[in-house]
Amino acid sequence: MRVFVTGASGWIGSAVVDELVADGHDVLGLARSDASAAKVEAAGATVVRGDLDDLDSLRAGAEQSDAVIHLAFKHDFDNFAASGVAERAAVEAFGEVLEGSGRALLLASGTAIPGLGRPLTEADASPFSGPDAMRGGSEALAVSFVERGIRPVAMRFAPTVHGAGGDHGFVAVLAGIAQRTGVAGYVGDGTNRWTAVHRLDVATMIRLALEKAPAGSVVHGVAEEGIETRVIAAALGEALGVPTASIAPDEAPAHFGWIGGFFGLDVPASSARTRELLGWEPTHPTLLEDIAAGAYTPR
Repeated sequence: MRVFVTGASGWIGSAVVDELVADGHDVLGLARSDASAAKVEAAGATVVRGDLDDLDSLRAGAEQSDAVIHLAFKHDFDNFAASGVAERAAVEAFGEVLEGSGRALLLASGTAIPGLGRPLTEADASPFSGPDAMRGGSEALAVSFVERGIRPVAMRFAPTVHGAGGDHGFVAVLAGIAQRTGVAGYVGDGTNRWTAVHRLDVATMIRLALEKAPAGSVVHGVAEEGIETRVIAAALGEALGVPTASIAPDEAPAHFGWIGGFFGLDVPASSARTRELLGWEPTHPTLLEDIAAGAYTPR
């Protein structure tokens, strides 16, 4: 199968490209810079030059492919609304190209949906819909493409997609804050939970979803259903050699910056249906194992 991957040189995308190439797929990877293009080519994929603002490049990649795996996102937390606008435009462009073809569109989303009082499941619809919603309401938009003769699959990833060798995500940010402030903090009593998954496990899940997931499916890239944030902070403190401490909720924005409110959310999620549907079973190290092994410790 020829597969177009956006975010092909990124943290998750590079693992997905390796997974697909190893499984015999022909991969086209979106790259916006020479460095990204070199990385995509080195992985055995063909480069499509462009970015999320270049809708013609997105259409060109989709037109040449049997399926699209859309992983790229503009993580501009200073202007998150603009990131959502760009995301929705990208998904709409894919919809235009894939309409009536029966081809797959696998779309990255997240499990961080608070306020349920229980683990999020694949049966829970995204509460974010419409152009002004989180991430441009792209998950709900993509799922609606079933009616347009497309095979959409919403892939909700854990907030923590971890691993060694270059994670720049939320745990890396928390580790940097701990180094800068001299304390590995958590918000309040730290009993709120985050999910986690290893990047190589989630890459396998994405390949299986490409091969097996029916139209309109929601799958969860979650290996650990809920780790208390005080446990995450303690592991970071131990690895970095700094104390662990509670940060009062009203002091969290000053201590953590933009990630403060997010780190205080209780967002457990289940992947039981995904495992049953795809025959997926995570096998790589847990988040705490990666932290203890030095994945987030300066070299």
